[in-house]
Amino acid sequence: MNNESKVIEKEKIVAEKLNGRFAMLGFVALLGAYLTTGQIIPGFI
Repeated sequence: MNNESKVIEKEKIVAEKLNGRFAMLGFVALLGAYLTTGQIIPGFI
């Protein structure tokens, strides 16, 4: 039982790191779009 909980915790840590990386990537993409077009959502606003 103790071994299973460690595996689950490790999976949560990996998922959280991946989620953070995707969030940073999205933020960089948003910043790049804003700097190149001057619009927050190009073609929409």
